[in-house]
Amino acid sequence: MEPLEAPNQDVAAMLRLAEGDETAMDELMERHGERLFGYLLRSLQNEAEANDIAQETFVKVYQHRLNFDFKSKFATWLYSIASNLVRDRYRWRVRHPQVSLDVANGPTGQSLSDCLPDKQPLPNEELELLERAQAVKRAVAALPSELREPLILCEYEDFSHAQIGEILGCTPKSVEMRLYRARGLLRTRLAKWIDVLGS
Repeated sequence: MEPLEAPNQDVAAMLRLAEGDETAMDELMERHGERLFGYLLRSLQNEAEANDIAQETFVKVYQHRLNFDFKSKFATWLYSIASNLVRDRYRWRVRHPQVSLDVANGPTGQSLSDCLPDKQPLPNEELELLERAQAVKRAVAALPSELREPLILCEYEDFSHAQIGEILGCTPKSVEMRLYRARGLLRTRLAKWIDVLGS
């Protein structure tokens, strides 16, 4: 017998979870946790918050395990929960503004070194790469949430327009329009870097 595909494994795990088998939760977290954390990190641009929201997302999966619609894809449901929690976090940030000590230091992860070529770049090339990466990060973060969320789900998480529509509660055509607007804003805000890349 062939092994179950991941979506079928997810449905089987949700069935077991609904019946009280808590090891199914570990299985779902193992299969989806790393990718979900990546999505949350790109959305929130804060490692601690991304970790908190990832945990909260799986807590909500557990709390609402009996409400899962077995006709839908687990990943779509999972990212819907996570996206709602991201929106809640952004609303919380507006009500509780704070200055991060990490801002001056840039990203705390290894992302810059991961995207650098194997050969050692010259200091000015390294600085330019860092500036470009930070400019892109700031430009994406500055997008309104209705444009930022579909962009991250499409570009970084490889969800289709239909899946993104399910996650965000809108039509695929609306997703397409939001992506078009998001990319247009990014082209405008990153015009300097696009010119640099083109030259």
